[in-house]
Amino acid sequence: MSSVSSTRQPKRVKARFIGPLAVTLTFIMCVFAVAIYSIETRIRDQDLTERSAAVANLFAQKLGKDTNLMLATLRTMIVDESMERAFRQGDRAALAQEGGELFHNLSTQHRISHLYFIRPDLISLYRFHSPTVYGDEIQRVTLRQAKEGQQAVHGLELGPMGTLTLRLVMPWRQGGELLGYLEIGEEIEHMLDEIRQSLTVDLLVLVDKRYLEHEQWQRGQALMQRSGNWSRFGTHAVLAQTSEQLPSALDEPLLQRLSAGGTAEIHDRGRSVHLASVPINDAGNRHIGDLVVMRDITALESTFQWSMMAVILISLLAAVGVLGIFYLALDRVERDYQRQHDLEHQLLRLDSEHRRILQLEKLSAVGTMVGGIAHQLNNPLVGVVNLAQLAEREADDPARTRELLREIRGAGEDCRDFVKRMLGFSKVSCFESKPTPMAGLIEDTVLLFRQAESRHLPVSVRLPEEPVVLTVDPVLIRHALFNLLVNAAQATADGEGGIEISLERGEDRERNLPGWTLAVADHGRGMPPEVLEKIFVPFYTTRSDGTGLGLPVVQHVALLHDGQVTVASEPGHGTRFAIWLPDSV
Repeated sequence: MSSVSSTRQPKRVKARFIGPLAVTLTFIMCVFAVAIYSIETRIRDQDLTERSAAVANLFAQKLGKDTNLMLATLRTMIVDESMERAFRQGDRAALAQEGGELFHNLSTQHRISHLYFIRPDLISLYRFHSPTVYGDEIQRVTLRQAKEGQQAVHGLELGPMGTLTLRLVMPWRQGGELLGYLEIGEEIEHMLDEIRQSLTVDLLVLVDKRYLEHEQWQRGQALMQRSGNWSRFGTHAVLAQTSEQLPSALDEPLLQRLSAGGTAEIHDRGRSVHLASVPINDAGNRHIGDLVVMRDITALESTFQWSMMAVILISLLAAVGVLGIFYLALDRVERDYQRQHDLEHQLLRLDSEHRRILQLEKLSAVGTMVGGIAHQLNNPLVGVVNLAQLAEREADDPARTRELLREIRGAGEDCRDFVKRMLGFSKVSCFESKPTPMAGLIEDTVLLFRQAESRHLPVSVRLPEEPVVLTVDPVLIRHALFNLLVNAAQATADGEGGIEISLERGEDRERNLPGWTLAVADHGRGMPPEVLEKIFVPFYTTRSDGTGLGLPVVQHVALLHDGQVTVASEPGHGTRFAIWLPDSV
């Protein structure tokens, strides 16, 4: 056996373990720091995305609120007989007298900046905001749309002088006669400060220069005493902003990146600013500009940096502690090595034994896992094997054998039935619609239900006198109606009454569409509100033997026919399901 130096061997042990351990701890710390930074960046990006969406929603809400106010104002004006008479006669002086005070109040209290009286041939009769200008033809998008549809139209419009105005145009008809058009509008700059205060973000309104002329822009800025910036960007002009000074790093390439839907983080004058963009579309659905959202994340970033420094410092202290403990442990091992040289061989034997024990532990873990799987598989098989053994012993008793075989077959049939239901649910999106007499469809379904329902609950059918023919898929509608009848029967106890089916004309009030309502009502136990909220959730059921697929299928069938399902239920007073179907699909 070769000799080993007692002074050199411990040094090799320390170098062999301390170095890799230090590298491993350093790598773990770096991965940890990168992971925290990535998570923080993703959280900030998500927060900016959510704030941008909130800006867009709040902007749309404020536009809708102001549109409703302007619509109420115009509706009030058209019932004023003196104003109607002045408009009908084209009397500019009378219009000024009748509406002057109203426009003054709207301008001072509600920021209304435009009010037009326009003749049927789109020639301006009177501008309250600019009385000296009249007799010109107006060809704005909102006015043309109002003329074509003969209904109120609203939307954003970009003026030739760089004004971004919310306009509402409404035809003024009296007794079937078109007197002309009323137009009211307001500038949107005030909304920026309201959004800024609500969401704590700065906003920048940019308008595409393709829709502007420089000379008219300058004349409009001077006329309205604004401080817009034409030359800051190559493709866009700055219409309005909530911050006193824009970040110097916000240049044309960055703006193009934001317009394409991206985000950016820039540093400017000691601040960190997160940027995103929301598109601005006018009444003609043109992309006329962008609303840039700027969020100051300086404080957030500073907090994050301090947090990162604290985490790194704690990690360093922990790593130093681990290395120190490990070093002391190795030092103790070195002192043991110094007692005699043959401890190296003992250590090798101990290492070999340790590896063998680890291998045994791995094999034991694998055996435990296999045993657990076998136990899980054995539980359902024991019942089948026991039943089969009983059937063998009872072979001389055919009745008992058939009973045992039925129990064995029952589990397979339950699985098969569930699979069929799942397959039926997955295929329900394919349908073929055709003109179908509803009376015959309902009668066929009721007949099938009476054959399948063992208690023979009474079913009454109420149909309109005239034949009703709808363009539907008869298979799917029959399936949905059958499901509702089964649910009604399951919810009705003996002596609680029968089931009522009705078909009557109904209307979708939200879409203003005519149609028919096919309803199934029972007088059973009803449903509490907490159950009513979940009845259309797939696989949700309150019955131990239910699948939770019946009502989702009914809802899906209604949606496929461009219809809808409604339900009304009260505990102890029964439930009524109604499928609304349009006249044609």
